Amino acid sequence: MEGQIRQSLSGFYDVFSDGQLYRTRARGNFRKKRVTPLVGDRVEFESSTPKEGYILKILPRDNALTRPPVANIDQGVAVTAVKAPDFSTNLLDRQLVALEVSHIAPVIYLTKTDLIDDQRYQEFETLAAGYRQIGYPVILSREPFAAAGLDQLRDLLADQETVIMGQTGAGKSTLLNHISPDLTLATGEISTALNRGRHTTRKVSLMPVAGGLVADTPGFSSYDTLTIDYRELGQYFPEFLALASQCRFRGCVHVNEPGCAVKAALEAGDVLQSRYDNYLQLLTLLKNQKPVYNKKK
Repeated sequence: MEGQIRQSLSGFYDVFSDGQLYRTRARGNFRKKRVTPLVGDRVEFESSTPKEGYILKILPRDNALTRPPVANIDQGVAVTAVKAPDFSTNLLDRQLVALEVSHIAPVIYLTKTDLIDDQRYQEFETLAAGYRQIGYPVILSREPFAAAGLDQLRDLLADQETVIMGQTGAGKSTLLNHISPDLTLATGEISTALNRGRHTTRKVSLMPVAGGLVADTPGFSSYDTLTIDYRELGQYFPEFLALASQCRFRGCVHVNEPGCAVKAALEAGDVLQSRYDNYLQLLTLLKNQKPVYNKKK
């Protein structure tokens, strides 16, 4: 039979096929080949009963993420707190780049706006406008979980497979509980001493939400180092990619080259300074990272 992995937990994979869930395990040859099934994978499997079966083959993936570990995702909602934990454009841009590299459409949802004053909120309004100009949907409301913002997100979730991602404590589970109250996902409090949250999500699963499927996944504080060539990084900043054809030199990396359209747009205020600064930091990391040999696929 063919189906889709909807949940993974402790080596078991729940596969959805023809309206029914089948609990399965991966065949031993997966381990020998160093292949790990992911939630969202389309698979071939055999099952004598709904409680016992084996995955035989993973069908070709459209994309995959390692953190969170999901596959065949249409879009990713980067849930980002404006405070507690402290807001970071660097972390947000890393999330966006990771999604772009995997060909997953990003959405930005800003949370905890009740914890900042009006002046700080206006700064986020300006920042949100900058990201919208790039082409990213940004959901930002003065009142946390305002109806208009939730309705906008519900529309985006319909008929899509979506991953909800972001730093621990940013409010991913709380957001999903507002979107679909019957989920009643466990939510955790922020540890003020460490400025980090406790992990509240124990498994990875795809859940029916707002007419689509949503993965609620363990939070994280940072991403693994990207494995792309540093000269390709500009392709994953859409506003840089749109300007690249106007640069004087083909293959311009937008740092020291004369006639660079990206730097001209930056000086004109048409490119966010924080985006360019984060690009430079990521570029330096990619240039300096050493190759990893015999890396597990």
